[in-house]
Amino acid sequence: MTLASHAAEPLQAPASSPGDVAVRLVDVSAGYGTRVALANASLVIPSGSLLAVIGPNGAGKSTLLKTIAGLLRPFSGTVEVLGGPPGKEAKRIAYVPQAEMVDWAFPVTVGDVVMMGRVPLIGVGRSPGVEDRAAVREALELVSMADAMDRQVGALSGGQRRRVFLARALAAKPDLYLLDEPVTGVDVTTQEDLMDILEAQTRAGRTVVATTHDLACAAHRFHEAAFVNGRIVATGSADLVMDPAILEATYGGHVIVLPAGERTVIDDAHHHDDAPGGERHFHDQAR
Repeated sequence: MTLASHAAEPLQAPASSPGDVAVRLVDVSAGYGTRVALANASLVIPSGSLLAVIGPNGAGKSTLLKTIAGLLRPFSGTVEVLGGPPGKEAKRIAYVPQAEMVDWAFPVTVGDVVMMGRVPLIGVGRSPGVEDRAAVREALELVSMADAMDRQVGALSGGQRRRVFLARALAAKPDLYLLDEPVTGVDVTTQEDLMDILEAQTRAGRTVVATTHDLACAAHRFHEAAFVNGRIVATGSADLVMDPAILEATYGGHVIVLPAGERTVIDDAHHHDDAPGGERHFHDQAR
C-alpha cells in the first residue's frame, strides 16, 4: 500500500494467468472535454474482488467506472477489461449509474427496467424469450422485488429502486459489475441485503466494483478499497478505511477518525450526498 506523493500500488493480482485479472489500468488519465477528472491512474483489480471506490464528490470515482465500462474514452494510458479493450466484452459487464441520473418519471414498469439488463444478450429490436423472462424473474426474486414486477418504477421508494437496479444488473448475468453508489441513501436492512447479494456474486467468481460514500459499509462489507481524489491515492484491504493518513490524503482532512475506547468514529458528513445542511453524521465502527 502506498499513498500521497508516491505512485499508488495496485491491488495484487494472483500470480497465474492473465484471466485472473478483471481490470487493469496503466497510467490512465480521463475526463470531460478538456477537463481531467482522473489523472495517471494505475490499478489492477483481480477477478472475484469486492472493491469499494472511495473518495469525495467530484474525485473521479464515476469517471473511473465509466472508463472501465467503455463509456468514456481515456485521454491517455491503457485500459484492459476482461482480457480486452473497454467495450469489447460489453455483454459481460453490468454498469449501473447513480440513482440521481435516472428519469424516474419515465413510464416503465419494474419488469421493464430489469429486462433492460438483458438487451445486450437479446439484441436490439429482438423480443425477449423464455430464458430472458426467467432471468428477470430470478433477479427480482433475489432482491425481494418479484411482487413489484408490474409497478411503475417511479412509484417505488429509494431503497426499492436500488433493489430494482441491482436486479437489472443481476439479470445480465455479468462477470463484472460496475455500480455507482448502489447502497447510498438506503436503510440498514436494504444495505445489508444488497451487500449480501454482491458478496455472493464474488464468491461465485464475479467481480464487483462499487463507489460508495459510506465508510462504515466499505470497512465492514467490502474486501478491498481504492481511494480516489483526482488520482488513485491508495489501494489495498478495505480495513485501510480506518487509516487516518489515507483518509486525510483522500479527503483533505475533512474526515476525522476519533479513537473512542475500542471503537472508532468516522465523521464523513462533509462529503456525504445525503447529509442535509452540513449536519454531522457519525458512523460507529468496531475495531
